[in-house]
Amino acid sequence: MAEKTPPIEKPRRFYKAVTVAPAPAENAGGFAVLLDGRTPKSPAKSPLVLPSQALAQLVADEWDAQVKVIDSTIMPATRLAFTAIDRIAETRAAVAAEVAAYAGSDLLCYRADHPTPLVERQMREWQPVLDWAGSMLGAPFTPVTGIIHTPQPAETLARVEALALALDDFSLAGLAYASGLLGSTVLALAIRAGQLDGQRALDLSRLEEIFQADQWGQDAEARLRADNLAVEAAALERWFAALR
Repeated sequence: MAEKTPPIEKPRRFYKAVTVAPAPAENAGGFAVLLDGRTPKSPAKSPLVLPSQALAQLVADEWDAQVKVIDSTIMPATRLAFTAIDRIAETRAAVAAEVAAYAGSDLLCYRADHPTPLVERQMREWQPVLDWAGSMLGAPFTPVTGIIHTPQPAETLARVEALALALDDFSLAGLAYASGLLGSTVLALAIRAGQLDGQRALDLSRLEEIFQADQWGQDAEARLRADNLAVEAAALERWFAALR
């Protein structure tokens, strides 16, 4: 019988006060999170410095909310900040291409052909978001029926990639994470622009699942998954709001 892997022990909270202060000049400005006056480091040993005071406060609040141990699984803004600091600067082109790839198979473009109430709901709730992307972002999408992959216009994907590349590292990190979480770059862009709040974007990404639950009910596991996704979506909404 194989031995069970022991759970990873979480580090104990070692600090008393969590504050935010302007970062030293050598950190190119921004605002640092301080634990008893010292800035924590990312996994790659870079200081935890954010581009806006609001974003630094969002991350600081997560550190302050830890009680006896530091549980990174309930610190989504901190995890995203470390991703932005350690990964994005070196991989901007690859991350922007990843965002465009999600757009190439965007969830909102794949419509059901039955039952009729689901078809109507997708048209009613998804199409306005696609129309917004076309008119406000210059990125028109073509919806199709069924699940067989249909390429989106090359000009649209190039436009999405250009939009992603134009973002700062922290916005790009949030956009990439939101695109994967929702299965939709269009929904991710809508959250970033303040066009949709996090919960509304999540509900749209789960539209078919919600439709089925309305018909047949939802089990405890599905409810727990939806609740966990809602926490992440709300964190993304706050993340983008703090960057505006």
